[in-house]
Amino acid sequence: MLLPILIFDIALVAWSLHLMQEAFQKQEFSLMLAGTLVSLSAAALLVVYFLMNNCITYLTQVGTPYTY
Repeated sequence: MLLPILIFDIALVAWSLHLMQEAFQKQEFSLMLAGTLVSLSAAALLVVYFLMNNCITYLTQVGTPYTY
């Protein structure tokens, strides 16, 4: 479940680096802004990845509190 999120995050980082490289070569501010926004979204997705990983680990280790 978390593996597709990690793969998508790596793809976002690669795309961000590509946009930054093109922005540097063409000296375009809009591409630099787009690369920055993509890298920020990749960082936010990585934070969500770690939060979900900790949450899923916690939920699988806690047993069911109400057993009949």
